[in-house]
Order: sequence, then structure tokens, then C-alpha cells
Amino acid sequence: MDKPLLTLTYDQLDQWIESLQPALLAESFTASIGILRGGAPLALMVSHAIGVPVAFVGYERQARKVSWQSATPMPPPGSKVLLCEDIAGRGFTLADSKAFLERHGLVVRTLTGAFDDISRLRPDYANDARGYFTIFPWERQAYTAGYRADWERMASGAADRMAEDHEYAAYAIDLDGILLPDVPLSRYDDLASALRERDALLPFEVLPTRRLKNVRAVITGRPDIDRDRTEAWLRRHGFDHLDLVMRPRDQDDSPASTAAYKAAAARRCGVTHFIESDPVQALLIAKEEPLLRVVWWDAANRSGMLINTVGWNATAVPA
Repeated sequence: MDKPLLTLTYDQLDQWIESLQPALLAESFTASIGILRGGAPLALMVSHAIGVPVAFVGYERQARKVSWQSATPMPPPGSKVLLCEDIAGRGFTLADSKAFLERHGLVVRTLTGAFDDISRLRPDYANDARGYFTIFPWERQAYTAGYRADWERMASGAADRMAEDHEYAAYAIDLDGILLPDVPLSRYDDLASALRERDALLPFEVLPTRRLKNVRAVITGRPDIDRDRTEAWLRRHGFDHLDLVMRPRDQDDSPASTAAYKAAAARRCGVTHFIESDPVQALLIAKEEPLLRVVWWDAANRSGMLINTVGWNATAVPA
């Protein structure tokens, strides 16, 4: 992929729709209409923002066929509607859906989460993503090898459908604090002794990995210089089927640097979820990769917490 990624979260899209509220209210739309499935979340956001009914159309790409997909009837001719899609791509989805509604006498304006250099149609409302490859929150599974393989089979005509989104879920996990207990930092004053202690540790009795079907990799903050003894521990306890990704020897071990390394490694591994043992690291990883599902695993309480981060500016807080 030559273009840099532009990741758009649900929060960012919701705030963007909210920023458009005055302009959308002034249009006096009768309904917001989402193209299933990518346009559905945006149509719902618009519906809540300006208080209009929401409806949906379906699109069959191979046949270029549009159909009304709502129990409510189509608005009467002459009504102004806002047609929503996630991206204005190089295909015909948006243009064909717009033409379908116009043939039924509707006045159609368009809104998409983004448009880019190859968009066939320039929407009336959209984020300018020229020069970027846009990823939406409902496309996080596009990082995985399984999704890409199925998409290529679909594009070539070798398959007629994709799997369900949840079937593409793939996991990477932290090591210390997930598979085995952390050795307290104070013990590392005597490095050789601490490493021997760590090597002798047994796995936790309760592991988050036992609940999951597709754990692909261990991504650890341990430096690569420890690879041999780390691989030996994984092999000894039956985890050697997992890919092992370790921090480069020349990279510092500050929290921000380690989080950035883990986030980038998770993307390279093509996973949708990452399970981290340290709450601060979990927050920093979620900040680095907004569409990665980051779970902080609390081994002591045998529970996980899904992490999300939104920037906060404290300058507006009164003294």
C-alpha cells in the first residue's frame, strides 16, 4: 500500500456530522438514506443530528442493482433526501444509488465519510482524503490476511461472498503479565538472577488466550537479545506455534516508544485485537492505532477491559 493510512473512528465521524448540523438543518431534508452497509452508520448519525427518519438502500455490485431496503415507504416525489455512504470510490455504488432515487422523483444530496483521488463522484459533504487510503471503524478486519485473501477471491470471481466480519478477528498478545507473571523491576538490579527467575516461571492457570480462536502472535517489550531464552520458554509450555515479535535491540524501552513499536507490530501482523498487560501501555497503544481493539488484561482479577482513548486539552479547565 503506497498511500499513508487515514483512520477514522466512530467518535471522529460523529463529531464531524455534529459539526455539519447547521448546514444539514438548513437543507430541510426529509430523510437520511444509507447505502448498506458502509453508509448505514453515517445515515443514523445524520438522523440523530437533525431529527429526520432514516432509511436504507441495498446495492448489488456485480449487477449494479439498487433496491429499497426499508419497511417505511420511500419519501414522495419532490422530497429532498441525503444519501450517505462511507467513501466515494472509483466504482458505481454512490452514482447508481443516487440515480435510483432520482428516478423516483427525489432530490438527492450526498454525504460520504471521505473522498479521494479516484472518486467517481464528488459528494456534497465529505472529508477530503486525497493522497490517503481511508479505513473506517467497520473495516478494521481489512488488516487481516484472511480478509484480503477473500476480497481478492471476490474480485476475481472465485467467490461470491465474504465471511461475516467477526470471523476475521485475529489476536496478538503481550507476553509478561499475559502468559506468565511479571518479574518486579526491582529484581532486575541483579539481571542474571532475574532472568533465571523469569525462565522458571509457570504460565498462569487462567489465560485470556484460552477463550480465543485465532491468536497469531506474541508481541513483547522484551529486547530481541532475549530471543533464544524466550523461544525456549514458549516451546517448553506449548506456545511455540505463535509468531514471536520482540523489541529491536537499538530501540529504547520508554513507555511511548514501546507502545509505538507494539502498535506498529500489531498492524504488520494483521490483527484486529491486541491484549496488553500494562494499563498505561494499553492506553498508548490504543492512541497509536485507533482502529485496533486494545484489551487491558488484569491477570490478578482475571478480567479484561476494552480500551479507547480520546485526546483531552486541559487548557480550558478553570483554576
